Amino acid sequence: MSVDLVSVTIAAAVIGLCIGSFLNVVIHRVPRMLEQGWRAQCAELAGEPAPESPRYNLIVPGSQCPQCGHRIGALENIPVLSYLVLRGRCAACKHPISSRYPIVELVTAALTVAAIVRFGVSAEGLAACVYLWMLIALTFIDFDTQLLPDNLTLPLLWTGLLANLLGAVPSVTLRDAVIGAIAGYLVLWGVYWAFKLIRGKEGMGYGDFKLLAALGAWLGWKALVPIVALSSLVGAAIGICLVAFKGRDHQVPLAFGPYLAIAGAIALFFGKQLISLYLPG
Repeated sequence: MSVDLVSVTIAAAVIGLCIGSFLNVVIHRVPRMLEQGWRAQCAELAGEPAPESPRYNLIVPGSQCPQCGHRIGALENIPVLSYLVLRGRCAACKHPISSRYPIVELVTAALTVAAIVRFGVSAEGLAACVYLWMLIALTFIDFDTQLLPDNLTLPLLWTGLLANLLGAVPSVTLRDAVIGAIAGYLVLWGVYWAFKLIRGKEGMGYGDFKLLAALGAWLGWKALVPIVALSSLVGAAIGICLVAFKGRDHQVPLAFGPYLAIAGAIALFFGKQLISLYLPG
């Protein structure tokens, strides 16, 4: 490995760790910001005054321990390292810190390095990183809340079309991207209504339609078949394991967004090979 590649890899890893730290904030706060907005909207529709609440967004308030309210200083907020130094506990109250935080940081760092090594320090590499970072946030938000927020899925869709307009996604034309966005939405929209007509209940949420549309906007319509196939296989396998080994009630809905996101990440790196399996030549 050349010195330049080592330097680029280290820089990508450090940037990925920092982005992962920010994604932890996004994953934790976006659902709460949505709830706050929904309460205000409900009050407005009911003709009532909006409930008073402190300013809350991705910046304010500063990071703090959810258990004791201890303000987390800069030295306690170094990705992964601070978690290890603190031994996974709050510096003030010693309450355990979820291992989710370093996991998100490490996953983000690993995927950032993979994107830069695969696509280079270029517009393609930057676009791939943005795509993967947004998928990470959506994966964990959906896993926690079964929500795929419009303020993440829709920007992912539009940035996918923009990236293809600028030629930042290899082997995907703008035409393929537009068709991919339309087809991605309609495929799951059709599945949703077929399931509802047959079973009389909803089988998935509208956020899944928008996420697959976004994946189509990034990777083109040809990638939709392997993405849907992979996400279905992974989702079915994990669902069966949860029912068999964890005693999960099979009637309880299972978030599908994380499996779409995982399949979308795989398709980013191995799209050509996957597409060639059903569209040879």
